[in-house]
Amino acid sequence: MAGVAWIPVSVSLGFVGLAVLAYCAFKVFLGVRRFGRELERTRRRLGPKQLALRDELTDLQDPRAPQSPGDGVRSS
Repeated sequence: MAGVAWIPVSVSLGFVGLAVLAYCAFKVFLGVRRFGRELERTRRRLGPKQLALRDELTDLQDPRAPQSPGDGVRSS
């Protein structure tokens, strides 16, 4: 009968291994949810600043009207 004792031990170890994997998966799930909330909060905080920077960049990229040289500065 001692030769058959390894079967319940191996089944028990298999279940323990599955329990450890389930615990780790649950911890990863909670971490990903927390990370998603943090990203959303950061996106809401930076949204207005990003729009302001985008508007400023657009203003800087607008072509300027060429100015006539007029008399200007001459070096002679």
